[in-house]
Amino acid sequence: MDDELLELQRQFEFAQQVKSSVRLSDRNVVELVQKLQELGVIDFDLLHTVTGKEYITQEQLRNEITREISKLGRVSVIDLSDTIGVDLYHVEKQAQDVVLNDPGLMLVQGEIISQNYWDSIAEEINERLQECSQIAVAELAGQLQVGSELVQSVLEPRLGTLVKARLEGGQLYTPAYVERVTAMVRGASRGIFVPSNLSALWAPLQQLVQEMNGASGVAVENSFFQSIFNRLLKEEEMLGSLRAGTHWTPSAFAIAQKECVDSSFSQNSYISYESMQKLGISQAVQFLQSRYPDGTPLAAVFIHSSMIEMLDSATEDVIEQNSWIDSLSVLPSSFTSQDAKKMLLLCPSVQSALKAEKALILGESYILSSGFIKGIYDQIEKEAEAFSIQASTASLIDPSSKSSESTESIPANTEKGSKKKKGKSVSMKAATVETVPDDEEDARPKSKRNQKKGRDSSSSQKLDSKAGGKKESVKAQENNNFIPPDEWVMKKIVDSVPEFEDDGTENPDSILKHLADHMKPMLINSLKERRKKIFSENADRMRRLIDDLQKKLDESFLNMQLYEKALELFEDDQSNSVVLHRHLLRTTAATIADTLLHGLDIHNKLKNGTEVGESKTQDQVLLDSSERTALAKNLNGSLSKKALALVEALEGKRVDTFMITFRDLAEESGLVLKKLDKKLERTLLHSYRKDLISQVSTESDPVALLAKVVSLLFIKVHNKALQAPGRAIAAAISHLKDKLDESAYKTLTDYQTATVTLLALMSASSGEEHDCSADRILTKREFLESQMPLLRTLVLGDSQPQQS
Repeated sequence: MDDELLELQRQFEFAQQVKSSVRLSDRNVVELVQKLQELGVIDFDLLHTVTGKEYITQEQLRNEITREISKLGRVSVIDLSDTIGVDLYHVEKQAQDVVLNDPGLMLVQGEIISQNYWDSIAEEINERLQECSQIAVAELAGQLQVGSELVQSVLEPRLGTLVKARLEGGQLYTPAYVERVTAMVRGASRGIFVPSNLSALWAPLQQLVQEMNGASGVAVENSFFQSIFNRLLKEEEMLGSLRAGTHWTPSAFAIAQKECVDSSFSQNSYISYESMQKLGISQAVQFLQSRYPDGTPLAAVFIHSSMIEMLDSATEDVIEQNSWIDSLSVLPSSFTSQDAKKMLLLCPSVQSALKAEKALILGESYILSSGFIKGIYDQIEKEAEAFSIQASTASLIDPSSKSSESTESIPANTEKGSKKKKGKSVSMKAATVETVPDDEEDARPKSKRNQKKGRDSSSSQKLDSKAGGKKESVKAQENNNFIPPDEWVMKKIVDSVPEFEDDGTENPDSILKHLADHMKPMLINSLKERRKKIFSENADRMRRLIDDLQKKLDESFLNMQLYEKALELFEDDQSNSVVLHRHLLRTTAATIADTLLHGLDIHNKLKNGTEVGESKTQDQVLLDSSERTALAKNLNGSLSKKALALVEALEGKRVDTFMITFRDLAEESGLVLKKLDKKLERTLLHSYRKDLISQVSTESDPVALLAKVVSLLFIKVHNKALQAPGRAIAAAISHLKDKLDESAYKTLTDYQTATVTLLALMSASSGEEHDCSADRILTKREFLESQMPLLRTLVLGDSQPQQS
């Protein structure tokens, strides 16, 4: 059997050595391999080499990767691809499998590193440490071309075995080096006898270590020194306390501190926080409370109970004698006023006196008996009442002395005029337009009113609504003119107690100033009660005044708006427009402005407690410019500013400016002004027309008749209520030319010409007696009287003018 095997081996070897006469091409080999894979003969994956001429199995690829790692210890995946001759993709894939299956390998940044490699690196690092004592991990990472975190993670398990060193703050130190630095830290720390910040201690140690290591030495981190210090403290090689990790207080200093505090407190029965700060004790209150539980902490000092007993004895005598004392005068200079007040509140005699209202603490350090204060106050209260009466009288005489701080306006009517009953008509004032010279234009227009039930009570209801809405959200400020100033009060106190004069009135902490501040509110309350009695008497009159003022302004302001609309027809005629604006300002506008200013002035006097006669509040007033200005200045705050603006607008040339300022003042005063709408305008025009028709029918003066006829024609033609002075009648007639027939217009112009002639003759003959002039005047008047029926027929007869 063995012989047969040997024979077969010889034949096989011979067959291998014999060169085949038929060779397969590479293509045939590839096809053959593919065929074998299809037939399942080759049931494993084959990988092509980079050259494409060889096949390699995945298992063989892993074996070759493992062989290269075992040989080099650290190899790049890219280098493996070049060495084995297989595509990088397959090498990376198999390399991950190799690392995954072998815990001794790691794949880092495209490199496979074995633990044997790190062991050898650790041995090299240990050899270097023996030469230089310290090495930075960052330096090693740079040399090995890996991250510092990786180097640190690799070295930590090898410390104490392969690497005889200590890792601290990214540095490797030899045990001898650590012992040397520990000795330096121990010596420096034991040389400190006062509280210090360890960060300041590490800086010179760092410099000393660098000098010791020479130029090649690496800077030592503070954390290395701190860790050594913490270890020494734990081992009790140093005695003291460490706060916040860096504040070191040696035990020798703490002992000296306590001895000094005990000595001072036992001698003086108190110790100030300032002296504690100088001793280096920052939390003085906690320190003293823990050391002296029976003591009392104050604002600036810590005291023993004996200090309170001493002050209690002094204050008890003062209260019994109805006198006063400054507690700071019996306390050391280091005590503040806050300390004095707290001590006073701790005194038993003061506590009982305060509870029984027998004493009072002023200004934190002053204590006064109630009898002492009452004796002074009773005397000053009588003089304060006399002062208030005198100041009130002076305020009435000199309006400029009123307080600028009071800004209260009269109560407002918050409900709108729309809440009045529908269908109510208010007739306007049918004012006659007189053809007289301008110096007679101040005559006030006549009027009549048609009122319905419930009108008289509307303003009072609005006032009640406003008062209920406000309640007490806004209070009137006290008029300072009726309150004695601080200087007056202090002077009266000095008159009663001359010894207070030594403290002076300028010192804010003096007993004089504090006593005056205490008595001032008492005096104010007393004067308030006195004035409250006066105000209660005036309250009903003020409400009636507002209701009357609202009623007067309701109709007058509607008429003013109606007259203003007629001025729009003359905007293109600048000269006549100015005449008409000024005329309306001097007549109707002046009337309602005087009514409002007079009413606000009376209300202001009643509000301030001034007695005003009943008839004076109801009289119709006619004011000149200076009187209006005086009344406006007497009002308070913004009300005065708006009133002065109204007076200025009344002296101007534009009615619209007056209307704006009048609305502003009324709104500020709390009065509600109705706006002229279409319905009200028609109602007022109808009433005005009826009044004019009645006056034209009964007018006997030929001069006055012309103005009434022109006004009536303006209502019929332009639907406007015109108020025109004598010198503007001609311009008004010219605006009727296109609306009247020729004969009617000629009648009107002839009558106006004759009227002007009559007035000119009357003006020229005034003060002189000439028969000739009298005859001419009589003749001209007779002519006008003969034309009066024709003029009445023009507006009242069957021939009506053309409607616009």
